[in-house]
Amino acid sequence: MAREGEMNIRSAASLGLQIDGLEDIQGLLGAAYHLDGLILHEAELGPEFFRLSSGVAGELFQTFVNFRLPVAVVIADFSAHGERFAELAYEHSRHRGVRFVHTEDEARSWLESLVQ
Repeated sequence: MAREGEMNIRSAASLGLQIDGLEDIQGLLGAAYHLDGLILHEAELGPEFFRLSSGVAGELFQTFVNFRLPVAVVIADFSAHGERFAELAYEHSRHRGVRFVHTEDEARSWLESLVQ
């Protein structure tokens, strides 16, 4: 639990969760509902997330935007998952609710800036 004045930011792994498919999104939302922000690390995301035609990334983003829970996705090299994925990451480099970043420090900085 966050101390007074601090944001409650957690990762999927710290919530004991992994995103392997569409069926995992509602569980993640339920576990993260009380948070101020969520960090998703590359290792917490299964292959279906990176295969854009699966719809996992889009459904996850839309769900969290609808519930106004900001998500930072930490991936060191966006292009490692293909050109289309790198384009998606670039398009979300300034998104208000879902942001792709390269490090956890960047993720925390962006999430904390949302309440300032």
